[in-house]
Parts: sequence; structure tokens; C-alpha cells
Amino acid sequence: MSSIRLVLLKWLIVPLLVLNISGAALTYWLAWMPAQVAFDQSLADAAWALIPHLRMVGSRIETDLSNQAEEVLRVDHFDAVYLMARDVEGKTILGDKDFPLTCLPAALDDPTICDGEMRGEPVRLITLKTDIGTGQVLIGAAETLRKRNAIRSEIVAALVILEGLLAAVSVTMIWFGVRKGLLPLQKMQEKLDSRRDDDLSTVGEQEAPLEVRPFINAINKLLLRAQTSARAQQDFLANVAHQLRTPLAGLKTQLEWLQQKCSDEPDTARSASLMMSSTDRMIRQSNQLLALARAEPSQFERNRLGTVELDKVVEQSIQHFVQEADRKRIDIGFDLQPTRVMGDRFLLHDLIDNLIDNAVRYSPLNGVVTVRCFQTDTAGCLVVEDCGPGIPPERQERIFDRFYRLDEKQAGSGLGLAIVHDIVQDHGATISIEQGSDGKGTIFRVEFPLA
Repeated sequence: MSSIRLVLLKWLIVPLLVLNISGAALTYWLAWMPAQVAFDQSLADAAWALIPHLRMVGSRIETDLSNQAEEVLRVDHFDAVYLMARDVEGKTILGDKDFPLTCLPAALDDPTICDGEMRGEPVRLITLKTDIGTGQVLIGAAETLRKRNAIRSEIVAALVILEGLLAAVSVTMIWFGVRKGLLPLQKMQEKLDSRRDDDLSTVGEQEAPLEVRPFINAINKLLLRAQTSARAQQDFLANVAHQLRTPLAGLKTQLEWLQQKCSDEPDTARSASLMMSSTDRMIRQSNQLLALARAEPSQFERNRLGTVELDKVVEQSIQHFVQEADRKRIDIGFDLQPTRVMGDRFLLHDLIDNLIDNAVRYSPLNGVVTVRCFQTDTAGCLVVEDCGPGIPPERQERIFDRFYRLDEKQAGSGLGLAIVHDIVQDHGATISIEQGSDGKGTIFRVEFPLA
């Protein structure tokens, strides 16, 4: 899998290193060549300095250079210096008899410079040919390479340190530059990762760089198509649930009439009772589907929120659940204090109905269910406590999943707590699960923003 970061680093760092190496080679050449020329010029000066000490005596060329003067010309604190003067017959007039003739000049008074070896050590030597009277003489000067190698090593060391620092600084700047340039992509990734699974809103492009905006536009088009598809699914779900309510209500009425007419026929009455139970489950599931469609967070509009007296909404649901609790001889109690929150009245009805229904459903016979509503300094709270079997900690995160049920023996669709979770998200509220008093039952606590 390719990486934009690695591609950018490769195409920035590799050419930069090649450029640095080329620059270092050029700098080395520019620094070393003048030094080499200066050394060669000094060596040539030593050779030219021998000419005034040669003269034609009769038919021979002789020198008047004393041993002391020759030693002065050879003085060097680092290198060994060699001198030589020979006539055309190869006779040494002065200097070292073993002076190598590695390179010979092609023309008079035109020095030739080359590398050679003398007495087992590399040397730099210069030779020139000139006229002395009516004869010619070959003059040479050579020196070992100790000074040159020392200077060359210093140049190389300085360049390595300098180019190493420049390369390190440049690579660091490129690294941080690429990281800074890719930061908008990282921020966009963090924003997308922090979204809820059902959040299909478009991605903002105001702060995005120009190069990223086409990519964001493509994502937004995809999200808009997904929104349209999700809205169509939710509309279909709501329409189906709504259309089922009327025939199911009619069916329930007919079954109630049938139960009254066949009270003296046990088999018919039993069948009518079973059909009534199935119809009630279908009506509840239809209502659950309709509530689920209404509570879908991706379709919820925040402008629907307004000031709601939460205690009044709970009061409106009391009678229905008192009747449900009586069937299981459950003691259901309400402690309702004035509580004003920001919410949607219809969705809050669904949330309260599902929480209390869940508490009544899972509480045993002769159990206790308590519903409390109160207001703190920071939130409006709704607390529903039951005395049921409780929820194991390892399963608390999954109970809000759709169609997930703790007990398959209990009647239900597994949508109640999923609806509660969606409504909590719609209101920007929080829901928590606690263990009941004495280690029994479950406490659901929902905290809403204050109005």
C-alpha cells in the first residue's frame, strides 16, 4: 500500500541528498584545485630558482650553488624536497642522482608536472628544459605529498561535517514540512473517526487546502447519496409501521368482540386469546419501528428541541404503566420533581415508555420499579430503577444494539433500548447503567441539558 508521506519524502530527500553530494564534490574540487596549483607553483619556483646558479664553462655546464644554499632550497618542515639538474648527456650537475624522470618536458621553458615515486614514497615532481649558454639542461624539483594530503584531509573533513549538518537540517525541515502539509488530512481523518456511525452530514471544506477540496467534494457527494438512501429507508420503515397500525387496531377490536361472544366455547376463546396476544405484539413492534424511525439520529433536526417539563411528560405515561405493573403485581412508584430540559416531547414520550416498559418487563412478580425525575445544577435527570436480574458488566455495551436481547424468553423485539440510545443522542444527553440497591436490579440514569 503506497503512502503519500513516503512518496513525498522519497522525491524530496533523495534528490536533495544527490544535490548535496554533487555540491560537496564541486566544493571539494573548487577548494582543492587552487591549493594544488599553489603547491605546484611553489615547486616550480624551486626549479626556476636553480637556473641562476647554472653557467656554461667551456663546453660544460657547471653550478656555483653551494651545499649550504642547496640545503636552504630543500628546507621544508613537512615534506622531503628533491632537486636535480642534468645536461643533455644525462650527467647530474647538481642535486639527487636518483631523481626519477617520470615526465619530460616537450618544449623549452615549459614545465611539466606529474606524480611519481622516489625512494619508496609518492612524490609530486616538476621538470623543465632550458638553455644555458649554448647547451641545454634538464632541471627537476620534487616533494613528498605529506602537506598536500594533510590539506586534502582537512578539506574533506570540513566538507563531510558541513554537508552532513546541511543534509540533517534539510531532511528535518523536509520531514516537518511534509508533516505540516499533511496535517489537514490528519485532522479530517480525526474528525471522521470521531463521528458517530450514523452521522452522514457533509464534511466542512472551509479550512481545507485547495488541493484537498476536490477530495472532500467527492466524499460529500457520496455522503449525500448515503443520506438520500438512509432517508428513503427510514421513510419506508415509518410508512410501513404507520400503515400497519390501522389494520392491526381493527383486528384487535374484532378479536376483543370475538372473545366476548365465545366465552362459553373454551377452544375458541383460547384461540382468540392467543391471536389477541400475537396482535398485541405486532402492534407493539409496529409502534417500536415507528419510534425507531422518528429517533434516527442522522435524520433528527436539532431545531425541534425546545423547553419541555420532563416531569409532566412522565405523568402522562403513569396510568398506562400502572395498569401494566398491576398484571405482574409490581409496586411501581413515581418521585417526580419539577424538571425543565431541552427536548422533543414526542421523542421523550418514546424514551420514557421504553425505559419503564423495560423495567416492568424484566422485574419479577411482586417486584418494585421506581421512576424518579429531578433537576441538578447542571442537568435534568430521569432515573428508572428495577429489581430484575441485572445486566452483567461485559454485556452493558451491547444492550443498546438493535435486536439484541438479554433474555430470549422474555417477549420483545430488542428495539426498546436501541430507541432509547438514539433519542439520548438526539438530545445531546448521556445515559449510564448502574447496579441496583443491594446488588439487585438495574438503574438507568439519563441526564439532559437544562433548558
